[in-house]
Amino acid sequence: MVTHVGAEDRGDERGALLSFLEAERGGIRRALLGLTEEQARSRPSASELSLGGLLKHVAEVEQSWLARARQEPPAVHRDRSSWHESFELTGDETVATQLAYWAEVAAETEKYIRSAPSLDDTFPLPDQPWFPPEGRVSLRWLCLHLIRETARHAGHADIVRESLDGKTAFELVALEQAGS
Repeated sequence: MVTHVGAEDRGDERGALLSFLEAERGGIRRALLGLTEEQARSRPSASELSLGGLLKHVAEVEQSWLARARQEPPAVHRDRSSWHESFELTGDETVATQLAYWAEVAAETEKYIRSAPSLDDTFPLPDQPWFPPEGRVSLRWLCLHLIRETARHAGHADIVRESLDGKTAFELVALEQAGS
């Protein structure tokens, strides 16, 4: 759901990009408001997606891209054999632990983007068949990619939540504002 993102300071491109990213994160967090762990793990639509799984996925993806920008290995390595695990809460993972983890990742993303000398700074893309050979992307690209990835899954979260209990994004915004 579109929520208003406040105007950044004049010329504050970093602030604008980070504000839009945080607005999209909010869509996913709102979709989880008032749910039990069982509801968050359930798959109420034709899709294999659950709200808990979407939460875990966006946190992992953001962390992995931040690690790439820092030229470090991601905290969790995923390949074809484990990709599905990035979309499901496993073991002792809970919504609360994933929300806390994502908050840490988000704070690190903000700190890194705000402290970088320039959004034009680049880093190498991983050696994967879906990336161009020896490709590089800028920190601006990273921010835009994270916005796109998070927004895409926030839309999925809206559908999954509505399938669970009929609550729409508008109702969830009101619930959040009421202090749920």
